[in-house]
Amino acid sequence: MTDAIDIQIGSAAGGGFRLVARQFLPQPRDCIFNFFSDAFQLQTLTPAWLHFSVLTPAPVQMREGLLLDYRIKLHGLPLRWQSRISVWEPPVRFVDEQTRGPYRRWRHEHRFEPVAGGTLCHDTVEYAVLGGAVVHQLFVRPDLLKIFEFRHAQLNRLFVASSPP
Repeated sequence: MTDAIDIQIGSAAGGGFRLVARQFLPQPRDCIFNFFSDAFQLQTLTPAWLHFSVLTPAPVQMREGLLLDYRIKLHGLPLRWQSRISVWEPPVRFVDEQTRGPYRRWRHEHRFEPVAGGTLCHDTVEYAVLGGAVVHQLFVRPDLLKIFEFRHAQLNRLFVASSPP
């Protein structure tokens, strides 16, 4: 299996949009899940142009119901973002949902599937934006593609490059 990424963005049932991404990483599921369990690793996976930082003080013990606070700069506008961990099922999956932030709705499910030689990471993001389809097409869709492509490259750098031959 390769380190290929598959990103698809389309319309979601009930309005809004859905992003689906998959990436194979040649490391055991527990290793990958532990990385994603550290809220501060999100800074590693977010492009510098977003000026992303976690505001919740360390240490953060991930669990269902946890609220996480972030700061980002989106197209030059400083924004606060808060998400709640609504599902926590180690090492299989977790879900974060925006409670305050730039989206009308944001629900991101992270699933980790053990496969031969490593882990298949599944991301499903269901979201809605102010301004609807026009704002989505002009700004949100291109930004999300760049963000997930950056994330893919970072995960490759961290887990594929360090993988034993």
